[in-house]
Amino acid sequence: MKKLLFKLFLFLLTVVTIIASILFVIGYVYYTNTLKEKTLTEKVEAITSKEHFTTFEELPEIYINAVIAVEDHRYYSHGPVDIIGIARAFYINIKNKEFDEGGSTITQQVAKNVIFNQDKSLVRKLGEVFGAFDLEKNYTKQEIFALYVNSSYFGDGYYCIYDASMGYFNKEPKDLNLDEASMLAGIPNAPSLYSPTVNLELAKKRQAHVLKKMTEYGYITGD
Repeated sequence: MKKLLFKLFLFLLTVVTIIASILFVIGYVYYTNTLKEKTLTEKVEAITSKEHFTTFEELPEIYINAVIAVEDHRYYSHGPVDIIGIARAFYINIKNKEFDEGGSTITQQVAKNVIFNQDKSLVRKLGEVFGAFDLEKNYTKQEIFALYVNSSYFGDGYYCIYDASMGYFNKEPKDLNLDEASMLAGIPNAPSLYSPTVNLELAKKRQAHVLKKMTEYGYITGD
């Protein structure tokens, strides 16, 4: 019986290894093909050269903390892919019988926004991983964070933090307060739902979630 179980284990391990290898090759080919027309550097420069590109240094700490708390609270302690985050998201989704939690890091989201189009195919998700590793190889965490907030869609036709800040609150990002920063931090997750001009009630619920996460991770107090 033990020998049979061991053989079954080896068989399953071999199958998993073969599938993983195939997916690895597919993802890598998709990623390299995507960069044939424009290199990673050129794609990044297309974002950083925009008129209203906001650098990391120009962002208020309260907004940075809000984004990290709700999107990727281990951002500075993990690599391009967060295995712990993926496992945690999987567990929470199964436990709650919902699929609200995502396992993508901020770097993976930058890969999606900057390198690829917005299709939701498995192949793109595989290529996204290679893009994330390449981004962290060539850029700092601060630079990648700036790319994230300058390439995310905030609803209402706003495709960067500067335009969203000016459009929703008539002020530059550096002047955002906690209320405004937490509102903006929650929108990119689902702009069609959380844009305050689309559904203010849902936007405020999402904002409350951001504030809860900021409190949970020690960025603000619960008072």
